Amino acid sequence: MMMKVEIISRETIIPSSPTPHHLSNFQLSFLDQIAPPVYVPILLFYPFDDCTNAEKSNLLKKSLPQTLRHFYPLAGRVKDNRFVDCNDEGVDYIVAQVNGQLSEVLRQPNADVLKQFLPCDPCGTWVGSGTEVLLAIQVNFFDCGGMAMGVCISHKLADASSLANFVSSWSAIARGGSEFMEPRFELAPLFPWRDLSGFKPTIGIRKEKIVTKRFVFDASMITALRNKAANESCMGYPTRVEALSAFIWRRFVEVTGGKAGTKRVDIGVHHAVNLRRRMEPPLPEHSFGNVWRVATALPDMERAKECYYVESQVREAICKIDGEYVRKLQEGDEYLKSILVLGKRLATGDLVSFSFSSWLRFPFYETDFGWGKPKWVTTTCLPFKNVVIFMDTSSGGGIEAWMNMLEEDMAEFEADRELLQLVSPPISP
Repeated sequence: MMMKVEIISRETIIPSSPTPHHLSNFQLSFLDQIAPPVYVPILLFYPFDDCTNAEKSNLLKKSLPQTLRHFYPLAGRVKDNRFVDCNDEGVDYIVAQVNGQLSEVLRQPNADVLKQFLPCDPCGTWVGSGTEVLLAIQVNFFDCGGMAMGVCISHKLADASSLANFVSSWSAIARGGSEFMEPRFELAPLFPWRDLSGFKPTIGIRKEKIVTKRFVFDASMITALRNKAANESCMGYPTRVEALSAFIWRRFVEVTGGKAGTKRVDIGVHHAVNLRRRMEPPLPEHSFGNVWRVATALPDMERAKECYYVESQVREAICKIDGEYVRKLQEGDEYLKSILVLGKRLATGDLVSFSFSSWLRFPFYETDFGWGKPKWVTTTCLPFKNVVIFMDTSSGGGIEAWMNMLEEDMAEFEADRELLQLVSPPISP
C-alpha cells in the first residue's frame, strides 16, 4: 500500500545569524572522511492534537534557524571530503500533505511507504559534488491531523548519536527552553584529516535488490534468549544486543549456509560501537560527528550452534574497542590498511559481512516540540546488504529490528521456524 504524498512547499532555511568568519572552515575528522556517503534517516510520528498544521509548521520554521546557529556546520557544504564550507547556504525544509491516515501507516509499517515521508533518498542523492545539503527535513501532515517528521542528516558529518543530539536540541529550542546539550565540535584535532588516495568510502553499498523488513522482539522473548545463554555458559549474562544479534546471526547462517558451494566463507559479525565513553578521557555524548567504529568478530562456523559461543565472540570484539584501540585509531594508517584488507575480502567473496547498529536508548522518544512526545520513532535501512538496526519499541523493553538482506535471503530468513517462534506478531506501534 503506497500513499499519495503531495509536496506543498519547499524552502531553504538558514541560521538565525551569520556564522562568524573564524568558523567558516569546519575541518572534517579522519572518522568523518571514512564515513559512508549517505544520509542517516529518522522518522518521528505524532498523533492528532489541538495544534493546527500551520501552528506546528510555523513553530518548526521559527525554531530551526535558531537551532542551526548552534549546529552551524549543517547549513554548509562539504568540500573535497576535507572540510565544511560554513557558508550558511542552508538546509532543506519541506512540507507535504499525505492522502491517508496515520493509523494506516502504524497498523503495518512498510519500509517502502516510510521512505515517502523522508526529504530525500538516504542513499541516492549524495555524489560528493560539494553542493549537497547536509540536513533535510520533511514535515508530513496526514488527513487525520497526525504528523510524521522525516529528518536526514549527512553521515559525512554525523552519526546516529549526533542526529539524536540535534533533534533533541531542536525540540528544546522549539519549546522555548534555554537548556540543551550544546554540540561540541572537537573531533578534528583528535582524529586529524588524512590523505585517503585509493580509499573508497562506498565499500559495502550494493546495487542488487535489497529488501528491508521490520521484526519485533518483545521484552519477554529477549529475556528468554539472555537466560538461555546465561544458563549454558560461565561467562555471565549477555546484554540484549549480544543475545539478539547472536540469535539473528545464527538464523542467517542456518538458512543461507552452503550457498558458496565448496568455497569456505567466513560470516563476520560487525557491531557499530560508540567511542565517546571508551576514549581516555571520555568524550561527552554531545560531541558532534562520527565517533564510532566497528567491532568485528569472526566466529568459527563449526561452532556457530554452540550456545553463547557467538555471544562471547561479540563481547570480546566489543571489549577490544578501548583506550588503546582509540590511540591506534588516531594514528590512522594501520586502521586504514585494515579497512582496505576487509574491503578486498568482501569483494572476493571470502568474507560475508553481517552488521548491527544499536540505536537503543537514544532519546528520540523524548522529542517534544510542544505538542507531546512521538507515538512511534523509526528509521529506514541504508543500502547495505545484511545490515540490522535495533530500535526501541514504543512501549519500551522490546526491540524493533530493521533488517536489510538480498531478496532471496530475506525470503528464506523470514520463513525460518526458530525465528517465527521468537518474533512477535505484527502489531501497531
